Amino acid sequence: MLLMKQLLFGFLLAAPLFAHHSFQAEYDSTKTVSIKGVVKKVSWVNPHAYVYVEATDPNGKMVTWAFESLSPNALQIRGWSRNSLKEGDHVTVDGYLAKDGKPLGDGSLHANSRLITLDDGRKVFAGSSADDETAK
Repeated sequence: MLLMKQLLFGFLLAAPLFAHHSFQAEYDSTKTVSIKGVVKKVSWVNPHAYVYVEATDPNGKMVTWAFESLSPNALQIRGWSRNSLKEGDHVTVDGYLAKDGKPLGDGSLHANSRLITLDDGRKVFAGSSADDETAK
C-alpha cells in the first residue's frame, strides 16, 4: 500500500511536466508579428507569464493580444519583476503567432512574445519559450 501511495504521489508531481507544451507544438517561428499597443493586464503566473495588449487591427478595430512569455522565474533571472510592465504602458511586442490562429477563450489573439519594448526604448521581457527549444 505504501508503494502505491508513493507511485501515485510521484505521478501527481510529474503530471504538470507532461502537460506543458513546447514552443514548436503551439507557435510558428516563421510567422512573426510586431504589435504596438497598450498593456491591458500582466498575468505573472506559472508556467508562463502573459501580457495582454490592446491594439488596433488593420481594419481599425480594437483587439486584445495575449502574449505568452517565459516563466516568472526565468523572467526574474533576467532582471524583470511583476512590476516591470504596468497597465497603461505603451509597448511594442515582437513575437510569433500561434499555429492554430484561433482566439483564446477570452477572445484575445494568441502569440508568444520574443521582445517587449516600452515607448522609451527600454527592453522588457526579452526572451521566448522558443529560446528554451533552441537550447535543447
